[in-house]
Amino acid sequence: MEKISENVYKINAGSNVYYLEKEKVLIDTGIEEYYETLKSEIDCDSIKMVIFTHLHYDHIGNFELFKNAKFYASKKEIEFFEKNPFGAILDKNLVKWFKVKLNDVSALKIFKIIETPGHTGGSICLLYKDVLFTGDTLFDCGCGRVDLPSSEPSLMKGSLEKIKKLKYKYFCPGHDY
Repeated sequence: MEKISENVYKINAGSNVYYLEKEKVLIDTGIEEYYETLKSEIDCDSIKMVIFTHLHYDHIGNFELFKNAKFYASKKEIEFFEKNPFGAILDKNLVKWFKVKLNDVSALKIFKIIETPGHTGGSICLLYKDVLFTGDTLFDCGCGRVDLPSSEPSLMKGSLEKIKKLKYKYFCPGHDY
């Protein structure tokens, strides 16, 4: 686990998982193969809330570890998942057992929620104090892919423009590339 800032930690779980220690919040849950990594790094039973930046398999893979958590995603991401589970998750096996109640993230006050469609139609970024979590909307090397079933390529430029206008000190992408 790598400390990013006061109260914010990063865990590499195939994709980046972020842990807000005081609030007992996770942002994304990584790839299934990193199950043991997450179990060894955090007390999974203490997690109260999991927020998904989007619902691709590499960001939701270990959801079942967090039995006491409420799960959140954007309303648009939830709607797309309900219409096309495979298109939202991109993994046939995970679609079969991803049975959680997803709540609309817009009700949360701990973050500024920024709708950033492009990588998926319902992608979000989260601003927590001076830390920006971008999921797969923005990486160090540029924007996320826009050629997937839930992508909206025509909206990515506008999302990147929104991010440019934000003030933050720490940049936390969904992957380290």
